[in-house]
Amino acid sequence: MERELVDWLLANLPPHPLLRIGIGDDAAVLERAPEGELVVTTDSLGDGVHFDLARHEPRWIGYKCLAVNLSDLAAMAAEPIAGVVSLMLPRSHPNVRVLAQGLYEGMLPLAERFGCSIAGGDTNVWDGPLTVCVTALGHTTLSGPLTRSGARPGDAILVTGELGGSITGHHLTFTPRVEEALLLHDRYGLSAGMDISDGLALDLSRLCQASGCGAVIDAAEVPVSPAAEQLAQAAGGDALSHALADGEDFELLLTAPRPVADRMIREQPVACGLTIIGEVEPSPGLRRRDRQGVVSRLEPQGYWHS
Repeated sequence: MERELVDWLLANLPPHPLLRIGIGDDAAVLERAPEGELVVTTDSLGDGVHFDLARHEPRWIGYKCLAVNLSDLAAMAAEPIAGVVSLMLPRSHPNVRVLAQGLYEGMLPLAERFGCSIAGGDTNVWDGPLTVCVTALGHTTLSGPLTRSGARPGDAILVTGELGGSITGHHLTFTPRVEEALLLHDRYGLSAGMDISDGLALDLSRLCQASGCGAVIDAAEVPVSPAAEQLAQAAGGDALSHALADGEDFELLLTAPRPVADRMIREQPVACGLTIIGEVEPSPGLRRRDRQGVVSRLEPQGYWHS
């Protein structure tokens, strides 16, 4: 089965200028990027936690497994180079060969779009659930890496896109904000950033902790997705709560000096949209400001990895 899969991959993988030796040998060989530093990230995703094999098509599962890694590269303002993929296929599946190919059929168009060559990996069959581990490599540009630790009091807090309600489908089909991160960091010089994987409130608390500061969010400015609105209406809840805590939005959470952020808003250089939602403060902790200007504590709720 693995030999057949390798042959299929060799016939379908796009080339990459930095990949000298890829799938088919004992290890991949990559040339050094012409600029910047090497950036490496990895994620393991499992059936019943990050996706549902009984309900979700393998191609969308494969897409997500690569996309979350590309989102991590975007969070560091790194340009993708390559990825390696390890599959643990469930023995109980009626056709593990078809399952494996379906996973890759979801990854390959995404890999080609973002210049991320699938350089190798491993495939095994076991008695447990489907588990996919992807390691992605990228390189920084001349602007250097974008980290969580550079936010300073007075910086504006920005997000791309809209937030909340990802469980309705966005968590499988999102577009990693690679191009947006590279453009924004290279053009404007961001002070800090990360991707929103576990929820805006929780991830903002992590960025603030890394930067040694706090933050206040203007509740009325948070861009709430239509999916979050629909979930709130169906359950009689609050759409803003979904935007703050649902997670798996995979949008960018960024900070920049206020004059720079104001310029970004005027120019709106990214098609997905860019919104100022608050500002960095010297005192630790998160706060939210309502439409009347009343400030209250904001709990860092979201998805906690046990």
